[in-house]
Amino acid sequence: MSKRKAIILSVILEGRSQAETARQFGVSEAWVSILVRRYRTDGAAAFEPRSRRPKSSPTRIPEPTVRTIVELRKTLTSQGLDAGPETILWHLQQAGINPAPSVSTIRRYLLAAGLITPEPKKRPKSSYIRFEAALPNETWQTDMCHYRLGNGADVEILSWIDDHSRYALSVTAHRRVNAAIVVETFQNTSKTNGYPASVLSDNGMYYTARYARGGHSGPNHIQTVLADLSITQKHSRPNHPTTCGKVERFQQTLKKWLRAQPRTNRRAELQTQIDTFVNYYNHRRPHRSLNRTTPAVAYQRLPKASPNNTPTDQTRIRRDRVDNSGKITIRYKGHLYKIGIGRAHKHRPIIALIDIRIIDTQTGELLRQLTLD
Repeated sequence: MSKRKAIILSVILEGRSQAETARQFGVSEAWVSILVRRYRTDGAAAFEPRSRRPKSSPTRIPEPTVRTIVELRKTLTSQGLDAGPETILWHLQQAGINPAPSVSTIRRYLLAAGLITPEPKKRPKSSYIRFEAALPNETWQTDMCHYRLGNGADVEILSWIDDHSRYALSVTAHRRVNAAIVVETFQNTSKTNGYPASVLSDNGMYYTARYARGGHSGPNHIQTVLADLSITQKHSRPNHPTTCGKVERFQQTLKKWLRAQPRTNRRAELQTQIDTFVNYYNHRRPHRSLNRTTPAVAYQRLPKASPNNTPTDQTRIRRDRVDNSGKITIRYKGHLYKIGIGRAHKHRPIIALIDIRIIDTQTGELLRQLTLD
């Protein structure tokens, strides 16, 4: 018999006073009174402790939303796509779920469903030195990674990524990457997107000959091509892959997606799979570092740099947010100007190119263009 039941029966059946019962069981009279009152209201249910669950949970999200979060996690993971809480939040917003839960709420429900494995605390992101090119084509990153076909044959995937926008410029599969292939893919990419102001790579022999045996070799093929075009060539320090972190991260995302696809035995079929992923990555996948816009939008919304002719010399770039009245404030030649864009655009994050063009950072839409006079 539980202590609660004994207290109640002592008063109800044995007829003892509440004060006497309280002294006998070493509890307060108020607690005895509460138990007796519950018994008279709820009957035998008073013998067991009541649930400590709150009567209402204003912050609890609806069950359909919880199911959608779990389904999105499983679906995106099975497709080899990013499925973190921030990505799931973006998909919920695109589905029109309003208000959408916070990132921390989504993470909590994924943990409860056993879909996330807690990891030990990592080095904080704020401790990393992060850099980003100010304009498209200011720097291209390039690297090669290995991939194994279904028949065990090894292929090499060569990637060219724009540093500013993460736009995948060229991703091609080869039996083996060499200096000639590096130059060929660079030239083909430049025909479509223009020449970059600089190129950043590791110290692979197809990028530089400075670590060639003997140390006295002249420039290799790509070094010669870049020098002739007045394109600056930059290299990461040995054993510092984070310098080329954007292309390294892209290759990690690509291989994760490929592992979720049917394994092919032919390099041509692998190239088709790569092309499918690149199209999704550039035009449909929101990028966290780009304020949840796509690399294609980020690549097209600003003027492009070029060798020895970087538009930053002529164009001042200002990142801002439209105020409540639909305006932004710009200081130009010592004077402040209120530039009206429209109340419909209030709170939108924008980029102002001070010649002046005002661009929505998420869609790339040109909101207004004018000349100060």
